[in-house]
Amino acid sequence: LWIKYNILSVAMKFSALAISLLSSVSAFAPVIQKSNSPSTELFARKPFITGNWKLNPSTKDEAIALATSVAASVTSETAADVAIFVPFPFIECVTNAVEGKFPVGAEMVSPEMKGAFTGDISAPMLKSCGVDWALAGHSERRTINGESDEYINGQCRALIENGMNVILCIGETLEEYEKGLVDSVCEVQLKKGLCGISPEDMSRVVIAYEPVWAIGTGKVATPEIAQSVHKICRLIVADMYGSEIAENCRILYGGSVSPESVDGLMSEPDIDGTLVGGASLDGAKFGRIINFQPVAVTA
Repeated sequence: LWIKYNILSVAMKFSALAISLLSSVSAFAPVIQKSNSPSTELFARKPFITGNWKLNPSTKDEAIALATSVAASVTSETAADVAIFVPFPFIECVTNAVEGKFPVGAEMVSPEMKGAFTGDISAPMLKSCGVDWALAGHSERRTINGESDEYINGQCRALIENGMNVILCIGETLEEYEKGLVDSVCEVQLKKGLCGISPEDMSRVVIAYEPVWAIGTGKVATPEIAQSVHKICRLIVADMYGSEIAENCRILYGGSVSPESVDGLMSEPDIDGTLVGGASLDGAKFGRIINFQPVAVTA
């Protein structure tokens, strides 16, 4: 029964990918297959492939060249929605370089709207520059910059209040993973990060599960491990907002995603896309990830 269930799951996901090739739905509205079932695993959400450039590249010219290369990989045959998140100074030139093929977002945002906050960038500032997406809660911001769950929740709410969209990043450390705390960590980070976000506004939220121990290390959670955590996250969202919203919510995987690992990851029913770090800095590699090819699950 388990084997039949997984084969059916993958078959349904392949059908969704075929349908998405014929659609013109934007990154802001995933394709959803409706069901009367309370199950949150419909496998029909449109894939969303995203890249996070972090503190890269070094110059404007390099940013334009990279963005142009990535944009060339997005064609009428691309089954996924795409977005890239770039350093603040490059947002305008990268937006121009991709020529409207996909959104260009910010890597972070301040929870404050204005005031004496030197170095901060507010949601209204970003929106006035044509930015509709930003990351919140990335593990590097949590650890290096000391951003708390409360601060991250402020970022999410600031974006939502300004009619923008957010990718909320969550994930556990290696120590937490080894102690079996994955469920608890994800639940706390989701519930605190989404505090005050209404059911109506959840259409503007994408979740990215990024196990900290797999970011920039070359280690990747196996598709089975990632799938199990994504399923847990969807159940948490269902508990918070109901099964329909959970079914609609796209949950991405981030953690040393590569051309070699993406196909297996994207063959899992609850993995709706990726948040790519290092590989997004290589146009050819990221292009391969954007145009992934799911593999069939074998018995």
